[in-house]
Amino acid sequence: MTNRTLVIVNATGRQGASLARVASAVGHHVRAHITTKLSEKDGAVAKELRELNNIEIVQGSLEDDKLISKLFVGARRAFINTISWGDEVAIGKALADAAKKAGVQHYVYSSMPDHAVFNQGWPSLPLWSCKFTVENYIRQIGLPATFVYTGIYNNNFTSLPYPLFCMKLQPDGSFAWTAPFHPDKPLPWLDAEHDVGPAVIQILKDGPQKWSGHRIGLAYQLLTPRQVCEAFSRGLRRPCSYKRGPITVEVPIPSGYRSQLEGIEQLFGKCEASYFGPDIQAPEEALRLWEGYRGMEEYAREVFPLEEAANGLTWMH
Repeated sequence: MTNRTLVIVNATGRQGASLARVASAVGHHVRAHITTKLSEKDGAVAKELRELNNIEIVQGSLEDDKLISKLFVGARRAFINTISWGDEVAIGKALADAAKKAGVQHYVYSSMPDHAVFNQGWPSLPLWSCKFTVENYIRQIGLPATFVYTGIYNNNFTSLPYPLFCMKLQPDGSFAWTAPFHPDKPLPWLDAEHDVGPAVIQILKDGPQKWSGHRIGLAYQLLTPRQVCEAFSRGLRRPCSYKRGPITVEVPIPSGYRSQLEGIEQLFGKCEASYFGPDIQAPEEALRLWEGYRGMEEYAREVFPLEEAANGLTWMH
């Protein structure tokens, strides 16, 4: 089983959980890292993770050097999606160093662009630029790696009053989405829970001989905000409209995320920058990896109401 060991960092996140499901099903031994101990109070994803076959749970802080030093031992493949648990650059570098020391042969890293590299007038998004810094470090140390750049999650939408992707329920039963994006500029979209796993499994199957050093735009549809609302209208059989406007924050959010939102408003609203930057195209490569993607209309019809119900909302009844 050693050569079938796949390390997944952030295994309860949307990307990691998607891969854990698929990898477990096709016979990989999944070493799933999580930051907090699973308990009966955890949500559906954590519960599902506990019940998967071929899974080993590793719990602990990624700022723990001893944990990181043991995480990749005996593994040949890894998928890494770090989030802001601390110093994300330091954590990302430490993970890469440990993977190289352990002899990992294919390291798939979930990265994102630093738009300031492409245009001095474009701001760096703080939650993305750190990933780009880690990507460059991975390249420098010679770790055989592939870099996936994920599109906007379909699953970001909610009728709860969260900023940027609030599909707000109107008094007449329709929905309205307000965001700074140009209404007719295409954006890349991804159903992370459904499609990351199959795509990354294919990357790992093809191996570093095909994908080492390569950046892949992992998105399956290019849709304008107006087209997103049209897909929602068809899926929900309710009117859905789009209005271009500033990001409103109606609930408490971390300061780091506030800075990210301010950058998004500047970068994609005022500057109208391309989402992945100029060098990455989608969805052609993503479709070659996995053709069975879940599009926006199917998401709106089949998944969005279930996620809303899980959040205690009842409009679908």
